[in-house]
Amino acid sequence: QVQLVESGGGLVQAGGSLRLSCAASGRFFVNYVMGWFRQAPGKEREFVAAIRWSGDTGYYADSVKGRFTISRDNAKNTVYLQMNSLKLEDTAVYYCATGQSMSRYAVSYAYWGQGTQVNVSS
Repeated sequence: QVQLVESGGGLVQAGGSLRLSCAASGRFFVNYVMGWFRQAPGKEREFVAAIRWSGDTGYYADSVKGRFTISRDNAKNTVYLQMNSLKLEDTAVYYCATGQSMSRYAVSYAYWGQGTQVNVSS
């Protein structure tokens, strides 16, 4: 069993920055994938970014590429999502998730956090 706890959400003006954190605990392996997803009201959950615990390469949705950066700190069992140049359309609940496969699809991730709200205002 894996437990994931997100933090760092909040209210920010457009153009601003936030850093989300996802602390993982429980039984997981170094080759697992950590992903960030988001869900806006009335919309489906969508992929944002992903990284392996064992790798440095991040994978991003086109909508956030160049603005968001995913990173990990294995010593702290924590994954981060640095979000810069935030836009109104980035407003959503952000979830971290973990699974065995690098994927943009939510069904590939077995464990999920409770989510953290990000609101971007004009």
